Amino acid sequence: MAESQAQHANAVPSTAPNQTEPRLIVEPGLPARVAAIAEPVIESLGYRLVRVRVSSSEGCTVQIMAERPDGSMVVEDCETISRALSPVLDAADPIESAYRLEISSPGIDRPLVRKSDFERHQGHLVKIEMEIAINGRKRFRGHLAGTEGEAIRLRRDDAVEGEEAEVLLPIEEMSEAKLVLTDDLVTQALRREKAAKREVRAARKHERHRRLAARALQKGD
Repeated sequence: MAESQAQHANAVPSTAPNQTEPRLIVEPGLPARVAAIAEPVIESLGYRLVRVRVSSSEGCTVQIMAERPDGSMVVEDCETISRALSPVLDAADPIESAYRLEISSPGIDRPLVRKSDFERHQGHLVKIEMEIAINGRKRFRGHLAGTEGEAIRLRRDDAVEGEEAEVLLPIEEMSEAKLVLTDDLVTQALRREKAAKREVRAARKHERHRRLAARALQKGD
């Protein structure tokens, strides 16, 4: 049985392409089983699964990161997913013990799991860990310089003497890719948060006007 908790996200809701774009970086083991149950539910609501993590510290916690197709997310979105997903996970019962369900946004220094994530954040600083060593190295850090097919080109800031300054890394061979927190990234997130709050206020105002108009029509009848 899951105890549900939704967490706030810093982003602006809007429409954007194709929430069914597959994740190229996926989790193994128990998180993968949870993801297989959660992803169809999340996609049916118009969102995309980003990542699943299962933590056993201080009781069992299932953390599910999700987003709108454009990468945005607001607290109401987290609550919508939590309400729909909690009974489905309870019925499927992928985890034997009691657990707490957390639905959250990917955050500012978010994981990158789809090709479009890398394209959207071109120019930003990232940390990447590979499943298989490339040129004798599994860990890379640098700025995203673009995509080529199903690989990304990384302009490295961790290259030592004798190593190439740029490297091509296949996305499906990555075990993890994550944005690095920088001033530019924080500034961008703050702009999105302000825009998100404006849009939520506008939506609530519109809903209040709609209800008042409906009541006025009922009284007129």
